[in-house]
Amino acid sequence: MFTGIIQGLAVIESAQRLPGLTKLTCKFPQHALTSLQRGASIALNGVCLTVTDYNDQQVSFDVMSETLRTTNLAAVNEGDKVNFERAARIGDEIGGHLVSGHIHTKAKIISRNDTENNCTLLFQLEQKWAKYIIPKGFITVNGASLTVGSDVTNDRFSVHLIPETLSVTTFGTAKAGDTVNIEIDTQTQTIVDTIERLGLKLNN
Repeated sequence: MFTGIIQGLAVIESAQRLPGLTKLTCKFPQHALTSLQRGASIALNGVCLTVTDYNDQQVSFDVMSETLRTTNLAAVNEGDKVNFERAARIGDEIGGHLVSGHIHTKAKIISRNDTENNCTLLFQLEQKWAKYIIPKGFITVNGASLTVGSDVTNDRFSVHLIPETLSVTTFGTAKAGDTVNIEIDTQTQTIVDTIERLGLKLNN
């Protein structure tokens, strides 16, 4: 499990593409790998991956074909930066919300609006997922736990980002046209699905 609080940026040092598999090697800030072990979980852009090898600053992962199909890791290249978070431990502060690292879908950035002290990103995604996105609710975008803005329509939603979030995540350089990974809040999904099974009408 993860908390959705991004711990920093990792740099893709190599992406070895094999049939049905991509081997990613990433460079991490040195402080980020304390007590790391082979088999540990690290989320890259919100995708839970297993450590297959590591040294003082480099970590390798095997990314399977299904993960490549459903996430933006299929498009990363050498030199690209990705958000990372190491798996939460019992007793850690949950600063965001509980995140599984299992991506539901992808979304595209439609627009970016920067003002003096914040940034608003507008996203578009498959309409079937929009029913789980509620104004002021939780959503995970590229691994970051974010609060949904008030602008939620049939297939679009917005988030508002403070300078701190922009400085420690890939959102600092994100632009219209970029694809991001989306993990729906599981509690919201459960409630919505339960209401639908009971035959009640949702007002979205």
